[in-house]
Amino acid sequence: MIVAERKSFAEIKEMIEGYKKVLVVGCGTCVAVCLAGGEKEVGVLAAELKLSNKGSSDPAGFGEATVQRQCDMEFLDELKDIVGEYDALLSMACGAGIQFLAERYPEIPVFPAVNTTFIGVNKDVGWYEERCKACGSCVLGMTGGICPVTMCAKSLFNGPCGGTNHKSCEINKDQPCAWYMIYERLAKQGRLENILKISPPNDWRNTKPQTLIQPGYEERKAAAE
Repeated sequence: MIVAERKSFAEIKEMIEGYKKVLVVGCGTCVAVCLAGGEKEVGVLAAELKLSNKGSSDPAGFGEATVQRQCDMEFLDELKDIVGEYDALLSMACGAGIQFLAERYPEIPVFPAVNTTFIGVNKDVGWYEERCKACGSCVLGMTGGICPVTMCAKSLFNGPCGGTNHKSCEINKDQPCAWYMIYERLAKQGRLENILKISPPNDWRNTKPQTLIQPGYEERKAAAE
């Protein structure tokens, strides 16, 4: 089970500033279950964005779409007839879904509307145990939809390092350099200035496996124990 939480409205607005047609894309699986990015949440965010632009002399337009899974190319193909109408995509999926969406439509900037905070297994309704670490500070909007934490051998938030070797990582010639891929993607989108932006360091101290209980399910877990 993947759990996410919506980014602050101010951060979302800052990311999409300057884009005149933005498609808010939801995911109907994990983020819908945790009430962070399903069809309902897409509608809420789109409504907030429209209201915030109501008084503008040149208001932006916002569309809405929700696919069953953003981590599945088959479902992302459902968007192919409408994405051309927009100059940016705002994804409410987990980090994996955001990256897949960015890979499927590499010419269009994709921005994360949520932070992925937890990846675990579903023990019972509303009860998840962690099996993987999510960084909780999604920078995919700056890096062209390519995650430097997972794709870079050093998990560099700010790169590249000095070990880039003809598009490959210094640890293995078969390992692509994440920051080279990020450079190419940003160049294709005309956003190379993002390479110069510095992301603040993340707090990696919490390395212990967690147990997460969604609000309202505490009594159920207590009864199960």
